[in-house]
Amino acid sequence: MKTFTSFFRGPFYIALYTYREGIRKKVLIGFLILSLLVIFGSSFISSFLDPSAETDMDLKLIKDICVTAISIFGVLITIYVSASVVPNEMENRVIYTVLSKPVRRIQYLIGKFLGAQLIIIINLLLMGFLFFMALYLRQGVMPTLLLWSILLTYFEFLIVSAFTFAISCFATSSLVPIIGGLFIYITGNLTEYLKDVEHRAGQTGQAFDEFIGQVASTLHAVLPNLQNFSLKMQIITGQPNDPPTDVLIPNLILYGVLYGLAGFACAYLAFWRKEV
Repeated sequence: MKTFTSFFRGPFYIALYTYREGIRKKVLIGFLILSLLVIFGSSFISSFLDPSAETDMDLKLIKDICVTAISIFGVLITIYVSASVVPNEMENRVIYTVLSKPVRRIQYLIGKFLGAQLIIIINLLLMGFLFFMALYLRQGVMPTLLLWSILLTYFEFLIVSAFTFAISCFATSSLVPIIGGLFIYITGNLTEYLKDVEHRAGQTGQAFDEFIGQVASTLHAVLPNLQNFSLKMQIITGQPNDPPTDVLIPNLILYGVLYGLAGFACAYLAFWRKEV
């Protein structure tokens, strides 16, 4: 027990340091403020202007805007944080000071990754809380479906964060992992399209067409299907206190954790080989 506690003491303090440094970044604060303004504006301003004129279509539009804002700004925060926590410390040479102390590389990585997750969770909770209160005040019903959506959204972000973090351990600047994180997020939401490309490949008999089919097949097999985590359509069209349908919450949590661990393992392999 003492060994376990002493092992995680270092990562704990590194995670706290990472969180404190992260929340001071102007880009991160800008993303968060902009997202909260979009959610607040779409949720409250229309009712203040003319509450009696609200229709079911208006409410669906508001839900659509808020869910989209949480997804877009949330993933931008996720990618930015995950891409910068390690390269920034290498540029500032802080990493050399940390690793010169009795801190192993795996402890350092665990601390940085947990610190990034803490930033992501806090930002997601702030956006989700504002949307939650907006729905509750408008409909008078506890929007429990939104809580499930926020939970699944975090595990979606966990996957993107883990692999962006892994790319950042290979790279020497934040730009490459940011591009890589965007690629993972976009293609992860297009896996059904990749499957369709795979099925249509080879119909022309051309070598290039078959090559595209092989690439699509490989990406479809390797990349996570991030659409599995989305409850957007149910939130927009369903009742706020409906249970999630067509999804198995425990399976998706396990799916997200396994991909997250795979991404962190890639990060450790990259960082272990890195000359620091």
